[in-house]
Amino acid sequence: MHLSVVSSLDSRCREAAAARLDQGHPDSVTVFHDLLDGSLVLRRILRGGRLLEQAETVLEHGCLSCTVKLDVVPTVERLAGLGHQHAVLALPPGVSVEMAIAELGHGLGAAVVIDNAVLAIDPAELEDHIWDKHTLFESGFTAIPDDNRTSGEFLIGELAHADTVLAHPGMGAALAAGNREQGEPWRQGTELLAQLAPHAAVVGPSGMFRPGCYDGSEALARTRRGSVRVPLESESGCFLTVLHKVERPLHPGRFRAALPQLAAGSHWMRGRLWIASAARTRIAVQGVGPRVWLESTGQWIADQEAPVPAGMSDVDAALDWHPRFGDRGTVLAVTGRGEDVDAAEIRELLDGCALSEEEMLRDFRELEDPFELEATL
Repeated sequence: MHLSVVSSLDSRCREAAAARLDQGHPDSVTVFHDLLDGSLVLRRILRGGRLLEQAETVLEHGCLSCTVKLDVVPTVERLAGLGHQHAVLALPPGVSVEMAIAELGHGLGAAVVIDNAVLAIDPAELEDHIWDKHTLFESGFTAIPDDNRTSGEFLIGELAHADTVLAHPGMGAALAAGNREQGEPWRQGTELLAQLAPHAAVVGPSGMFRPGCYDGSEALARTRRGSVRVPLESESGCFLTVLHKVERPLHPGRFRAALPQLAAGSHWMRGRLWIASAARTRIAVQGVGPRVWLESTGQWIADQEAPVPAGMSDVDAALDWHPRFGDRGTVLAVTGRGEDVDAAEIRELLDGCALSEEEMLRDFRELEDPFELEATL
């Protein structure tokens, strides 16, 4: 069975995307799932715009992953058994396509083929989402009180995994006068999409949609923590992406002092760090709007017992392999408005954090680890 999977935070965008994906498949069905208060899952199945089935299920543990495991996957299995060749899965708000596809693969294996992983969004609202400090629960997008992700964090994750972005006026468009697609916020949001998701096809309401372009291996490579993908064109209108690499380890104290300046004004900061006080640890850094966090992703390949550079599966490590340091090194990309992101300043800050030749001769263990990341291994 072939599947097109849609995620969104806007019900109007989600419905428009689902209808678009349903076209061209004579035996296609569309499945909408919503997780409501009280662990109640509402499921609607439509064919040709006509409601075939509506059901409610109360989960013992109401969470987004349980909704996928206990209702989405069994529903797909049932529809496949009925002979349907294609289904559009409109996921509950807050459910990532990556999680849904992983669960479908685990539960159904080769019985399903993913045609497209799609994010449905109103570009005019993208920038506001990125800078919104409220959680998905506080904003009413999910019914899970402990869902502490912001809308920006969710959307950045979806943009990384999706092969297609379907742009459509959202719920807020009804309150705006004039043609939403001709407005400045829509235009700037589309420019921002080009910097945040250069791999994805951005399709407007009247644009041409390309089916069957999902590549699971490439999607997983893009979304690996610490991975960096940047657009071929560093500028799109008023937005800019700066990429910088530092070969030597970073001094932990100097980097800690520089981090707020690196993140200031950044819509999206991502990359991997080689910090001297945790020299064996590959550290991923990510910042979405007002939030910035660091996390350990394990050891560098060069620090593992038997590194095999020629056959390594880590594309980033293979491309950046250094004759002296291996895959160790700092790679950082910062995307923001041109007036807020200063390429020269970012490069100067990062270069200033690198250890000097004299510092390279010292014992790294003597350096304080302000992030306490070495202890997480």
